[in-house]
Amino acid sequence: MTDANDIAKTARTLMRTATTAALATERAGPWPYVSLVITACDLDASPILLLSDLAEHTKNILAEPRVSLLFAEQGDGPDVLARGRVTVLGRASRTDEPRHRERFLARHEEARGYAEFKDFHFYKLEVTKAHLIAGFGRIHWVEQVPYPGETAALAESESEIVGHMNQDHGEAIRLYAENLLGLPAGEAWRMTGIDPEGIDLAAGALSARLTFEAPIADAHSARAELVRLAQLARTQGRAKSGE
Repeated sequence: MTDANDIAKTARTLMRTATTAALATERAGPWPYVSLVITACDLDASPILLLSDLAEHTKNILAEPRVSLLFAEQGDGPDVLARGRVTVLGRASRTDEPRHRERFLARHEEARGYAEFKDFHFYKLEVTKAHLIAGFGRIHWVEQVPYPGETAALAESESEIVGHMNQDHGEAIRLYAENLLGLPAGEAWRMTGIDPEGIDLAAGALSARLTFEAPIADAHSARAELVRLAQLARTQGRAKSGE
């Protein structure tokens, strides 16, 4: 993996797949401060956080917005250092964009209970660069992390697409999870987001990501890709069952 675009996409995929990250902020005095946060991403993969004003990391951000986030790949093997991880550097700032709130809470429904509290606010990270470790010898600095293509048209349609898929095409979502991703059967999978490079799925505490064959840009291309994936999932399902 030497192509800069592929490297950046690998970093974005890891960021989009993770639901938690280690947040490092600058603490008053000579010591940095690291905490655990739950995360979501904007359509271009810029991280979104929900933070309390009372938290030490929030106090630090308000004094010094430069932060880093460490996203780590999940896995079952004993060697955690063999898994991918990416450290993302950037500046965190408050966001009142309704879409950021919607994306975060779709991914973390358990956060709805305290997202209404007056001392909780959403933050978005303006990414400067990232350091990716994608395996042995696959270590790269990534200068252009956010997705470089257009996201505005898809952002306008995302809520409608996700709602339509969850309400009318739950069977297709189940097939995505079980037949294309090999995830456990019997779970109530739902779509939590769509972006130019893929869709995010969740079932209770489980989360997953299905990447697209090629980037999409709007509702029309999203529909075409979702239909293609549903057909592929049905074909693979029939092959598994020997039909």
